[in-house]
Amino acid sequence: MDIPMHGKRTGIVVIRKRYRCSHKNCLKTFFEPLADMDEKRAATKRLIEYIEKQSLKRTFASISDDIGLDEKTIRNIFRDYVNRLEKEVRFETPKYLGIDEIHIIRPRCVICNVQERTIIDLLPNRNKDTVIRYLYRLPEREMIRYVCIDMWEPYRDAVTAMLPQAIIIVDKFHVQRMANQALETVRKVIREGLTPKVRRTLMHDRFILLKRRRDLDTHEFLVLESWINSFKDLGSAYRLKEQFFDIWESKRKGDALEKYQEWRSEMPAQLEAAFRPLTTAVTNWEKEIFAYFDHPVTNAYTEAVNGLIRVMNRLGRGYSFAAIRGKILFTEGLAKQKIPVYRKMHQTGDLLSNAMAVREGDVCHERNYGIGIKALIGKIEAGDF
Repeated sequence: MDIPMHGKRTGIVVIRKRYRCSHKNCLKTFFEPLADMDEKRAATKRLIEYIEKQSLKRTFASISDDIGLDEKTIRNIFRDYVNRLEKEVRFETPKYLGIDEIHIIRPRCVICNVQERTIIDLLPNRNKDTVIRYLYRLPEREMIRYVCIDMWEPYRDAVTAMLPQAIIIVDKFHVQRMANQALETVRKVIREGLTPKVRRTLMHDRFILLKRRRDLDTHEFLVLESWINSFKDLGSAYRLKEQFFDIWESKRKGDALEKYQEWRSEMPAQLEAAFRPLTTAVTNWEKEIFAYFDHPVTNAYTEAVNGLIRVMNRLGRGYSFAAIRGKILFTEGLAKQKIPVYRKMHQTGDLLSNAMAVREGDVCHERNYGIGIKALIGKIEAGDF
């Protein structure tokens, strides 16, 4: 088989001679070699290259329909191509490393370059051993200074074991989200005792309760006042949520710790159960949570990728995780790269010396910082992934 021509499948008929080894201990038969034919498959090398490029941006089934090879063969060619790229493509090890969760069929571990806002790898699960193996193989891992994670114990254990020089910082948005979840717990308890009509209203107004007071418009503010004035515990929970968010506007760690202790001491007894997951998390992760105020690093941009969960899961029904990972990491045009530039060298009268000076002075090399999250989102939303 060969690459399609004018939209038609194309095959080449080749008549080859068959030989037999004349050695008395061999007598094996073989065909004469064809320089342009792939060694593993009945296809030309240019067709294999065509499939490799197309498989990163098209479905395997559509490529199979175009060229006439079995879909399983397309998958195998793609797998071999990704395995080769794994050895050839090297992403720069970042100073700020992000470890987060992303849903592709089920929870996976995503490794990010926080400064460049890029993805540098996807791991099949979030297990401690998986993360440790990845960090162990990471080149120049000693240059990592900060690691931003969510409150998942295996991440902390893996980073502590493999990156002892790095400062661990819990992503503040994961902590703030727990305050919203506590408010939701109070809302659901109150909702159970309401009439069906009022219950439906409170269900639809939940988004107003989750917004910051300063972001409400006039109508939303009136709705909020109606709810918190009607239900004392709901009003108290809303104020606690707002005060907790205010802690993260502190400029210094000491101020933040002082505000948190004040917030904790003023919590009404009847709301302690709803906010217990949050207070327990802060107790267990206090060092890593409040490290944010010394090093304000977050994984917020990965939430944009998680916003495309439905699209990813739809894609996942047709692909294995390995296939999705390969498409994300190696699709052309998604990588954020820095191209080397030639330094301006001191000119001499000797042309040969000038040429050698440029070569010796060219110490810059191409850097690949990973897959740009903004570019990836654009690709998925455009339906080109």
